Amino acid sequence: MAIYPDTDALADLAELVQARFTDDVQSADIALGELNVIVGLSSLLRVIEFLQSDTNCRFSTLIDITAVDHPERPERFDVVYQMLSMYRNQRIRVKVAVREDQLVPSLTGLFPGADWYEREVFDLFGIMFSGHPDLRRILTDYGFRGHPLRKDFPTTGYVEVRYDEALKRVVYEPVKLTQEYRQFDFLSPWEGAKYVLPGDEKSEGTK
Repeated sequence: MAIYPDTDALADLAELVQARFTDDVQSADIALGELNVIVGLSSLLRVIEFLQSDTNCRFSTLIDITAVDHPERPERFDVVYQMLSMYRNQRIRVKVAVREDQLVPSLTGLFPGADWYEREVFDLFGIMFSGHPDLRRILTDYGFRGHPLRKDFPTTGYVEVRYDEALKRVVYEPVKLTQEYRQFDFLSPWEGAKYVLPGDEKSEGTK
């Protein structure tokens, strides 16, 4: 059985953050032993700095920065910050919604380790961070086209890589069959077949 931190303490923390940032915190709820806080973009730095430095919080460790793509929304992306307070054994998740053309303030001034996290989010989602000291791709090639974790990015990509024996180097070539969207029905390729191959059976609960 999972043991989660004291939810009463997290509720007190949620109340503290909401009281301190009355106009900036849009929501605060507790799920699976973690406090989830949604803030406005203009208040992101103030909220993160408060969580880091206030004696009642002391979230001194930035665990991760990631994003979620919602292409159907005007504010397309959620940028998500995972933070840990080892002093109080608490975790908090801060989310901020941003449009595709908005700049997110860099946290490198507060957490130097945010450097590579923000580069990864830029590389995979195309989200720009203002004030970042060296915002460039980190997982894909510098000449890579597009951002692979956007939901409208083709699953095959735009180019494929191979080693050319004649040129004695790696070459990039356009993908001939581009799958534009990630639309999967998760059905077995043998669905409707007369014979079911071993291991492809479905339990009663999944039919």
